[in-house]
Amino acid sequence: MKSTGIVRKVDELGRIVLPIEMRRTLDIAERDSLEIFVDGDSIILKKYQPACIFCDNTKDIISYKGKNICPDCINKIKTRY
Repeated sequence: MKSTGIVRKVDELGRIVLPIEMRRTLDIAERDSLEIFVDGDSIILKKYQPACIFCDNTKDIISYKGKNICPDCINKIKTRY
């Protein structure tokens, strides 16, 4: 893990501010979703990318009735039925 040297305080609502330079570098815009992971005593933030519920592919995801499905899995389902 690489240290940035940036230190931020948590406010009374549990929020922190990500510096604009970091958001630009990581292509994080206002209203983007971030996933939160815990690894031991570390908190990891990752830009959320929807993935296929069947194969975890993140390319060309289609949302159908609230579920994310990739074109490959759609084609596999079509050929079975």
